[in-house]
Amino acid sequence: MTDLGDGTRCVHAGLPEPAPGDPFLPGPVFAAPYHLDPWQGQGSSPNGYGRPDNPTRRLLEAAIGELEGGDCRVFATGQAAITGLLLAVLRPGDTVLLPADGYFPVRAFATDVLETIGVRVVFVPTAGPYPSLEGVRLVLVETPANPGLDVVDVAALAESAHAAGALLAVDNTTATPLGQRPLDLGADLVVASGTKALTGHSDLLLGYLASRSADLVGAVTSWRTATGSVPGAFDSWLAHRSMATLDLRLARQSANAAAIADLLAGRTDVTGLRWPGLPDDPAYPVASTQMRRMPGVLSFDLGDADRVARFITAARLVAAATSFGGTHTSADRRAQWGDDTSPGFVRLSCGVEDTADLVADIAAALDAAGPA
Repeated sequence: MTDLGDGTRCVHAGLPEPAPGDPFLPGPVFAAPYHLDPWQGQGSSPNGYGRPDNPTRRLLEAAIGELEGGDCRVFATGQAAITGLLLAVLRPGDTVLLPADGYFPVRAFATDVLETIGVRVVFVPTAGPYPSLEGVRLVLVETPANPGLDVVDVAALAESAHAAGALLAVDNTTATPLGQRPLDLGADLVVASGTKALTGHSDLLLGYLASRSADLVGAVTSWRTATGSVPGAFDSWLAHRSMATLDLRLARQSANAAAIADLLAGRTDVTGLRWPGLPDDPAYPVASTQMRRMPGVLSFDLGDADRVARFITAARLVAAATSFGGTHTSADRRAQWGDDTSPGFVRLSCGVEDTADLVADIAAALDAAGPA
């Protein structure tokens, strides 16, 4: 369906062939064991046991795979997907490059687990500069980075990685497959949290990995089967159902982020504004070329923790929450989670509220919050 528009692809991705009397998207199949043939066992049936086999999960994987342009495997959470990738690919003695400004739990996992099993971990800022990649097994980047929103040139980095014999994996959580398709840019793997904008309703946990390499998909599939880090049937069904509106949600979220960025850029009581869609943002030159649409997430600094709390309390349309990408606008003071950010740093995730309402509410809340 690559010849169709984003909205059309989202609505139809992963749906089975229509049959009279059947729903557009079949309901979730709840099964641990399935009936087996008494003589042949599982035989030619794709279903034997619920951990590796579930038809609801396969439909979701087909849908995400169509959007990302690769073979997909879904996991219970985004963290399960990314740690599964790292443990399936890396061995003692390998070197991995991870983003110094990326998702904090991934960095913690690297130092708490990977280093203890003999993997050499090197942290590099998303925007670089990158060291020599000779002897590196895997480069993992998050672009735009969470929460700082820096961007890296995926095609250029893929070329450098492959020249050195390294694999490149891209965390596509913030952008989503409608914002960019890393596999088309040369990446070997895509990994993401489907908890956030992909499903977008703040009501389920999900992760996924996609690749065009049968060997890499096979290794990750074996890891997932052995560890059991699969999503449940109902979460898989909810995720697939929610993806139909992805194009519509992202369009409003991106438009809201652009309007809020313009508002904040004109205020003297806000510093450190980052959004890749702003022409004067450091990430803009790469993002405007590489990305198909800008994310609905931006970041800025309000000076200190108390002012952040006053701002969120005064806002009628902004909720305090730590995830992002949902239909409701939310703000997260990242320092409270141990992230390496200043006390007043805020990641704002724009929801799908009317743009004029959201701009007015945030402006009034900043006024009510007073100075830092």
